[in-house]
Amino acid sequence: MKLLTPIKTVTVWQPWASLIALRLKLLETRGWATKHRGPLAIHAAQKIDREACEREPIKSALAKYGYTVDNLPTGAIVAVANLSECYQIERTAPEQIEGGPVWLKASAGGSKGWAGKFPDEYYYGDYSAGRFAWELANIQQLKEPIPAKGQQKIWNWEGKLLFG
Repeated sequence: MKLLTPIKTVTVWQPWASLIALRLKLLETRGWATKHRGPLAIHAAQKIDREACEREPIKSALAKYGYTVDNLPTGAIVAVANLSECYQIERTAPEQIEGGPVWLKASAGGSKGWAGKFPDEYYYGDYSAGRFAWELANIQQLKEPIPAKGQQKIWNWEGKLLFG
């Protein structure tokens, strides 16, 4: 058991919270940037985007681990990651086709291009120009989800974390 109190936490709708916990989603896209770097707990919101759970490749990715829209954990801390960078998303053209090149501009300067290295990431986030992609590393899924009430933005959570 590892005690991290308090820990910065972000609430993420399902199925995306589980995709992060399963290490399938490595970039969390948001409409806002953060200066936070370091440990970040992933809280699965009560909200489930049922339509997204039925779309490919999300449906197949969840099914591989025994999840369906009906058994995703909600209202709970499901994982801890290290937030290593916050990139601003740039596209070469606003009308760019799905799956086209995405440029991630680092807050500390520099950028990196991404065009298909992680093809399913396109379906796991909103890569519209001007949004932000939070890079998550060292993701650790909890053995059991820990019930917690979520909040907006980044918030502090206190509790014991049991890793699998």
